[in-house]
Amino acid sequence: DTETERVLSKYSDHNLKIFTFTQHYFPRIDKHTMTPLPTGPFSKENAHQWYPPGHGNVYQSLVDSGLVEKLLGQGKEYIFISNIDNLGATVDLNILYEIMCNDREMCMEVTRRERQDVAGGSLFEYLGKPKLLEQRSMPPKEWEKLKRLASSSPFGTMFNTNNLWISLRALNRLALENKLLLDVLFREKEITDNTGVATMTLQLETAAGAAIEFFDNSFIVFVPRKRFLPVKTTDDLFAVQSDLFTVRHGSLSLRQERKNMIAVPTVKLGANFRSVDEYLKRLRYGVPDILELEHLTVSGNVHFGEDVALKGTVIIVAEEGSRIDIASGSVLKDNVVTGNLRILEH
Repeated sequence: DTETERVLSKYSDHNLKIFTFTQHYFPRIDKHTMTPLPTGPFSKENAHQWYPPGHGNVYQSLVDSGLVEKLLGQGKEYIFISNIDNLGATVDLNILYEIMCNDREMCMEVTRRERQDVAGGSLFEYLGKPKLLEQRSMPPKEWEKLKRLASSSPFGTMFNTNNLWISLRALNRLALENKLLLDVLFREKEITDNTGVATMTLQLETAAGAAIEFFDNSFIVFVPRKRFLPVKTTDDLFAVQSDLFTVRHGSLSLRQERKNMIAVPTVKLGANFRSVDEYLKRLRYGVPDILELEHLTVSGNVHFGEDVALKGTVIIVAEEGSRIDIASGSVLKDNVVTGNLRILEH
């Protein structure tokens, strides 16, 4: 929480009140012994043995911190929850108006699944209420079978964006009555201690969207892709920093020229671009023009010059021990570039 407060301090001179709260932490479980890793309370020395139990923990954390009660005391009725990395998640007053006019307790925003979307829970109806099914809750073969069956259904092409609108009164009621019994998801994760010893651990997590089945009069709303722009990897960062988007009133908006194509092209930059430092070094002049790009794969030691344009399907592979420089002013359209190459300046 101290680090969060430090980052937020830059808004101290704004006419804005920002509340913070601390999420719970749980002990990691040794997969082989099935016992908790930490032998004592949380500390800086054993912090790697603890984990936040998924974004489903947000509800109990909000209540336990006293923030829900404080907001209700100020006359607040609803909260909007979204993933911190979703740059498209802004407050939409049209959705809020629909919720308030119809006394909805929860709203989940869903959008169409694209080929790059490998995660994200799917929705189905059970006993007359919507229910969220996460990929991690099923064996891989069963999940693939379910996707094939669902492909013919309108719900099968949608997934949860984790943009959630919640009634504070309903949240407070359900939490105090201990009725938010979210499905538990298992995650395996290898961690390394200070001595370099690796241990495979288990984490028990919950998903925020799974709460939809517990709220009364909940509903889902289909939203355009611009409301789901997550930045989890440098592949995602490449897209949102490009000329695909413009910024208006603090929100990213897809450029009109892109409306008749797949909203965001598939981008796979490879291991050499994985860290932000390496990413910036290889794109020292910024992201190329990708307004007409459909697919980009980059592998190996590749560097981009200034005013580069990528169109259609572009594959660039630098072999091990070699380097490829895409020179300033280059235009690559439906090209495959391999080997050891430095494209000359025009």
